[in-house]
Amino acid sequence: MPDMSASVSLAVTHLVPLAKEVDENKVTPGVLGFIVFAVMALAVWGLMKSMSKHMNKVDFKESPDPSADKADKADSAARRS
Repeated sequence: MPDMSASVSLAVTHLVPLAKEVDENKVTPGVLGFIVFAVMALAVWGLMKSMSKHMNKVDFKESPDPSADKADKADSAARRS
């Protein structure tokens, strides 16, 4: 993973001068804050899309329980008499 750390350090060295152009008296998240927020938003969007895809595969229909049907018939017969 040395390539990733090199690319991250290269990106940071390009973003730091952009952040220095902002007025020193203002407190802002800057470009780096926006990039971090955008990456997190994309990650959440991807996770939600994946979760939706997996939830659509789930079958929520229950098969009827044969023992419950027998109990219901016995209860209804007992109530009629």
